[in-house]
Amino acid sequence: MLVEEKIIVEKNNVITLTYELRIKDKAGEMVEEITERAPFSFIYGSGALLKKFEEKINSLKAGDSFEFVLNSQDAYGNWDENNITEIPIQSFTVNDRIDYEMLQVGNIIPLRDEAGNHYDAKVLSVEKEVVKMDFNHPLAGKELYFSGKIMDIREATEEELAQGHVQKEKHEHGEEGCGCGSGCGCH
Repeated sequence: MLVEEKIIVEKNNVITLTYELRIKDKAGEMVEEITERAPFSFIYGSGALLKKFEEKINSLKAGDSFEFVLNSQDAYGNWDENNITEIPIQSFTVNDRIDYEMLQVGNIIPLRDEAGNHYDAKVLSVEKEVVKMDFNHPLAGKELYFSGKIMDIREATEEELAQGHVQKEKHEHGEEGCGCGSGCGCH
């Protein structure tokens, strides 16, 4: 009798999983919850996730659970005061007017530098001439507790590897969906 060997989490496999992300430990503040109803799928080793997260789930099999803490250096880095900067308020001009609705304290604004790189920044304050912005990741300086389960593992297709992300599936009844059960009509 031939025993089928289970596929493991390794480079270029599509991993589908669930997880809870909390600050510091199991009792910490809930940041995100990905459930079986809408699991998360990604290509392992594509650089889409935190490197240490991927290291922690390496070699797991479908059905395996995981639980670990990442310190801030292994997650989104330490909070850095040098990532707080003031930007001239004129930089937020839209149709010859400053967009004060966008410039609300606490708003996260997508920005682009002269080289075309994209950044998200949080509005800390709005003054007459400048807007004080925080370019730190919202989870910078925090220990992150992850717990979850590997739901499925499969080899990525050539197209997925070329594009660097998981493709939507075409279902037998013609609907597109991700196979996640999140209302796409596939289950």
